[in-house]
Amino acid sequence: MKRWLAPMLTALAASAALAAAPAVDGEVTKVDVPAARLTVRHNGIAHLDMPPMALAFRVADPKLLDGLAPGDKVRFSAERLNGAFTITAIAKRP
Repeated sequence: MKRWLAPMLTALAASAALAAAPAVDGEVTKVDVPAARLTVRHNGIAHLDMPPMALAFRVADPKLLDGLAPGDKVRFSAERLNGAFTITAIAKRP
């Protein structure tokens, strides 16, 4: 019965982070599907005290990487989850 609890809590934390995290613009520079990481050159992220830079982020769900390629312009939300900078939502932009 407890096996379902940890994934459910993780999903709830990601949902809460998505609702709370402001979105920022960036450009994908690398997609690493096996490691579930996305490198993005992005504008400053005020709520994370992060200046503009390129950074390899974890993704909260590997499905967020579907359809992304280097050079794509994106708008994404990121949070610090379990000590790691993590993208919680992402969408391509024109």
